[in-house]
Amino acid sequence: MLNSFQNHIDLRLPFLNKKKLLIAISGGVDSVVLTHLCHKLRFNIALAHCNFNLRSEESDADEAFVLDLAEDLDLEVFIESFDTKDYARNNKCSLQMAARELRYNWFKEIAEQLHFDYVLTAHHADDNLETFIINFTRGTGLEGLTGIPEVNDKFVRPLLPYSREAILGFANEYNIKWRSDSSNASVKYLRNKLRHEVIPVLKDINPSLLQSFQTTLNNLNEASVIVKDQMDAFLDRAITKVENGISAFKISEFQKLTHPKAYLYEVFKKYGFTEWQDVTNLLEAETGKYVQSKTHRLIKNRAHLLLTEIELTSVPEIFTLNDLKNFETPLGTFNFEEVDSISKADNTCIYVDKKMLHFPLTLRRKQDGDYFYPLGMSGKKKLSKYFKDEKLSLIEKDRTWLLCSKDDIVWVVGRRADNRFKVTDKTKQILKIELKK
Repeated sequence: MLNSFQNHIDLRLPFLNKKKLLIAISGGVDSVVLTHLCHKLRFNIALAHCNFNLRSEESDADEAFVLDLAEDLDLEVFIESFDTKDYARNNKCSLQMAARELRYNWFKEIAEQLHFDYVLTAHHADDNLETFIINFTRGTGLEGLTGIPEVNDKFVRPLLPYSREAILGFANEYNIKWRSDSSNASVKYLRNKLRHEVIPVLKDINPSLLQSFQTTLNNLNEASVIVKDQMDAFLDRAITKVENGISAFKISEFQKLTHPKAYLYEVFKKYGFTEWQDVTNLLEAETGKYVQSKTHRLIKNRAHLLLTEIELTSVPEIFTLNDLKNFETPLGTFNFEEVDSISKADNTCIYVDKKMLHFPLTLRRKQDGDYFYPLGMSGKKKLSKYFKDEKLSLIEKDRTWLLCSKDDIVWVVGRRADNRFKVTDKTKQILKIELKK
């Protein structure tokens, strides 16, 4: 296996040579064998071990084993202890997910701080098959059936072509010791159940299962390249603009397709949407209808679907301006200046009669029943009707702020001033209000 591993590195992963590498090591046979292989090839390696404190004395014994191994091989080693149960409880996730997030976040942190070029993990061919079956049984798109990536940013998996049987054979040939995780024997976890009860049956049916599986993966990966090329060409036609955190997609481009739902899935899957029929229904929905995930919102706006990230930060709904000092807000800085005459106003600047203002001024979001007197028009207009006439999207409405004097709107900020506060020939004090972003 050593020669085969060397050839595999030279052919598929030559960039690992002469790089600073961090090996994620649990103490199990896979990561221990990976360590010995890299050590025999004289790679520049160090070890990183996570103690998740889930198996009491057994976890501590794994840590001690890794420390001894590092000493025997004269390697630098990093150890981190986690309160995994507490993390899982606080983040409302399973212990397995908690351990995964903790270790990958820590590996990234070490790699960045200590300038490791890559982090090596010991995933192998059987792990790949298990992951494929898990994704298949849960329901997934093509991306869930293309296997564990051999290279994913800084993470590299050099053992991916090798079976668990080959790895055990190498360990036995070189009398390599390793630690056995007792939890791996329990079939209460899905992966273990597949490993111990399902995959052995499949291998009995087809002794060349892993080779056949690799052929399938190769075919699926080639198909995924075709899909990506097709999607890139489609997005070039469909996306009309991306600005201020809003992406706009032409609905007509989806409606031309034989299977628009499949394209909607490929375009929006990474944004956390799950109700794909609801997403598809947006193509024929009324303007203003939307579908929301935990992180994003997809809105029907006339001829477009608008994608925007949900603002998770808490921003006050009302700001109070007690005087005419410069005032910082989420929109930018409001500047107040008394001037002798009016220059041309625009969407960032208005001129008002200072004596018409009543302090404190407030800056707030829209409310039901809001109305104002649009500058240049006679009479009042409901804000909702103004938004409709201006053809504002739901996102644009939500992002609009109002500068108010008492309950009266002085400025629909960035859009329209109110007629009641305009400068006239009777005005004695002209106030320029400017928003600088």
